[in-house]
Amino acid sequence: MKRKVVVNDKMQKNYVYYLTEKPGENFDPEFKPDLTPKEMLELGVFGGRYMTDCQNEFPRDWFSKAKLCSEKHDPNLNFFGVNASQPLSIWRERGWIHPDDPRGWFQWYCRYYMGRRHPDDKRQIRRWKAMKRHVAQIKKHCRPFDLNCRRKQRQALLHWAYDSRKI
Repeated sequence: MKRKVVVNDKMQKNYVYYLTEKPGENFDPEFKPDLTPKEMLELGVFGGRYMTDCQNEFPRDWFSKAKLCSEKHDPNLNFFGVNASQPLSIWRERGWIHPDDPRGWFQWYCRYYMGRRHPDDKRQIRRWKAMKRHVAQIKKHCRPFDLNCRRKQRQALLHWAYDSRKI
């Protein structure tokens, strides 16, 4: 069931990886995201700028209702209407980017969701788990389901597949 994927977009030329699992299945038991990549794109993440040149790599239906903007990062496209992103340059500077996933965590997650398994999986899952501290802060400082409370923190959680609308 191994399927070859060849990536040619603005950030990768002839990058090859293999899908060894069925989409959305056989995740590491410690990795339990609330949202799929498709749901994240439909809700509004990364100011709509994130996946505008690599749509051929992923299922078309992920993009049918995605909130995207190829010209610029537009925080109004984010579900919570605020900017909760750091520039890619900061991510690179801090060593958070693996060369196989030059766009960062969400690119890793999209590929993981599709069935790629990679030596960087454990590190990325640790990073995802570390975001849980923001869930605790929202629970501590906000009334239940108050989506106007800590909107930037909620948007950041959304970027990491946590659904703070349920908190």
